[in-house]
Amino acid sequence: MTVPSDAPTPPHAPAAPASASASAPAPTPGTPSLLRAINDRAALEALLAHGTLTRPELSRLTGLSKPTASQLLARLEESGLVMRDGVREGTPGRTAELYRIVPSAAHVVGLDVTPRRIVAAVADLTGAVVGEHVLATPGRANVDPAARAAAAVDGAAEAAGLTRDRLNRVVVGIPGAVNPATGRVGYAAHLPGWHVPGITGHLAAGLDLPVEVENDVNLGALAEMASGQAAGVRDFALLWVGDGVGMAVVLDGRPHRGATGGAGEIGYMPAVGAPLVRGARLAHTGGVQTRIGSAAVLALLRHHGFHGRDMRTALTRAVRALDPASPSPAAWEAAQRAAEALGELAERLAATLANVVGILDPELIVLTGEVSRAGGEALRGLVERELHSLTIPRPPVRLSAVAGNVVLAGALDQALRGCREEVFFRTRPAAG
Repeated sequence: MTVPSDAPTPPHAPAAPASASASAPAPTPGTPSLLRAINDRAALEALLAHGTLTRPELSRLTGLSKPTASQLLARLEESGLVMRDGVREGTPGRTAELYRIVPSAAHVVGLDVTPRRIVAAVADLTGAVVGEHVLATPGRANVDPAARAAAAVDGAAEAAGLTRDRLNRVVVGIPGAVNPATGRVGYAAHLPGWHVPGITGHLAAGLDLPVEVENDVNLGALAEMASGQAAGVRDFALLWVGDGVGMAVVLDGRPHRGATGGAGEIGYMPAVGAPLVRGARLAHTGGVQTRIGSAAVLALLRHHGFHGRDMRTALTRAVRALDPASPSPAAWEAAQRAAEALGELAERLAATLANVVGILDPELIVLTGEVSRAGGEALRGLVERELHSLTIPRPPVRLSAVAGNVVLAGALDQALRGCREEVFFRTRPAAG
């Protein structure tokens, strides 16, 4: 809700009884400077949503009076957050000036870290990506993760024509989880060098920037909430199936991380049809991992006669074989083998999801990762049908709708939300 800064001050309410005032905290008065900050944020968010707006349009969208909107725009223009962007002609009355957010007012960085490389991207305040860099990361445990992160950040900043001092915030996505009690990275034995104590503070000191470290699958879920299948959904689960297997659980619009940060590490769960793995510590060794990870999927496809140098190639061939281009006996035989292979894979995925649905009863299931993308709509439909035969709740199953690198998209989205909170309220009066 927006509050006109020129609105009259309401009369004071009658004093509360002594017994009530003793137990209830005193309300915080709406100071003019705080009301201006609230209105500024509402205007900036409207400009983010619409790109460019005239003063009357901004007034209408925010509910502010035209004089207040004029004062607000002048204030934001002076602060360097808003700029004029031409005029809108062809409408009755006076020519209207257009305003938009200054993209260069702030910049954030997202990092997607894997054992083999770090992908870094810089986005401006509007969310537009203005620079990217890929840093190869040989698997040496003695390399300081802060040095690697700094090299990736500086490479992306250089591609954007910036220096590090022009950056506001960094969010790092890793295939593991930070234990909030110890500050150490867990579930990431395959990520050498990143297990130093207090990893978040270590990176922040090395970069001299605010840093957040987040699980990569959780970032994929945040990207899905921002611009994918989970937009407007408060409770859902995202299953990532690739070389590794992981899940993001979003409850009431927030990722659930668990007591040690390990919520969603379902690759380590026991699975029907897999031997029990006791004392699992190494990556890719759990029961679910051995049933639906990329290596297991490739073995399954080869068993049914679909070969390839990797899982993606073999699974793509099986999906194509489902719809034979010719009525030849060989094509129909391949289609039958493909149906059996995909049916067995769908059964494994659905059995994994059934445990989650039985506990969480989510509104939605989103599939992502290399296996889900290669299997496409054909695999999704089979998984949904099989899951609904196993559970009483029947949440829809959808493929991720986020294009490109979902971890990077989620990292940038999280960094932008934090940065905008800071920038949009940077004129907020100090407490007291």
